[in-house]
Amino acid sequence: MKKPIRSEFSVHMLNDAGIEKAEQIAFCFSLALEELEQLCGPGDSRELAIVRTKMQEAAFFAKRAMAIRPENQK
Repeated sequence: MKKPIRSEFSVHMLNDAGIEKAEQIAFCFSLALEELEQLCGPGDSRELAIVRTKMQEAAFFAKRAMAIRPENQK
């Protein structure tokens, strides 16, 4: 017998509204990172690399928070 997948690990198929929201989230994080890169100056410091990584992580969780809502799922 196949065990069910726990909700923490399930895949959420997005409807058109969910896809649009995911794109908006990505766009917002992209703009914010571009602004931060301009403020921090040229180069690719370790600190800026950490900022980028943390923002990627935050974007992932923002998209997940949106994706688990039933109104955004197929």
